[in-house]
Amino acid sequence: MTDKKETKKTVKAEGYQPRLKAYYKENVLPALLKDLGVKSPMAAPKLEKIVINIGVADAKEDIKFLDIAREDLSNIAGQLAQVRRAKKSISNFKLREGMPIGVRVTLRGDKMYEFFDRFVNIVAPRIRDFQGFGKCFDGRGNLNIGIREHYVFPEIDVEKSPKAHGMNISFVTTAKNDADGTKLMEFMGFPFRKEKGTK
Repeated sequence: MTDKKETKKTVKAEGYQPRLKAYYKENVLPALLKDLGVKSPMAAPKLEKIVINIGVADAKEDIKFLDIAREDLSNIAGQLAQVRRAKKSISNFKLREGMPIGVRVTLRGDKMYEFFDRFVNIVAPRIRDFQGFGKCFDGRGNLNIGIREHYVFPEIDVEKSPKAHGMNISFVTTAKNDADGTKLMEFMGFPFRKEKGTK
């Protein structure tokens, strides 16, 4: 019995490091220190967490849609998704307080870097007519993007998940402003849409 848990810990302790995490330390961090003119690595912005949300309006009619979305998001993130519930009742939307309305997962550490790497290099190129994401920052260096269909993730089995779901992905950083957040994401290879007039 002891050994399954211990084996997992040992395997992870043997110096495994996500490719993008190593890339940040070796390439992104030095570039940020130089570009932003800061001396301490602690002062340079870094990715703190990634939050993925899927709203499931159909859950009001049939709870199975919520179960499917939760399984889909768990497969995408590699971590069990949490059910989100309405904080207050809204009669116009037939919404009652406590009613399940979506699923969410928050990624940190190695899983965060692994997801970022897969998203940039595998998922984004699968989006139809993809020309890059807009720089939708929130004023505090955090990037928010929307995906119309979760089918762009290769982990999704269309037969088991017949209804397409949109999703919101928030890349939360330690940047103090949008300019620093943009620099961080650009150095990490995030595919932003090219502005007109730029090569």
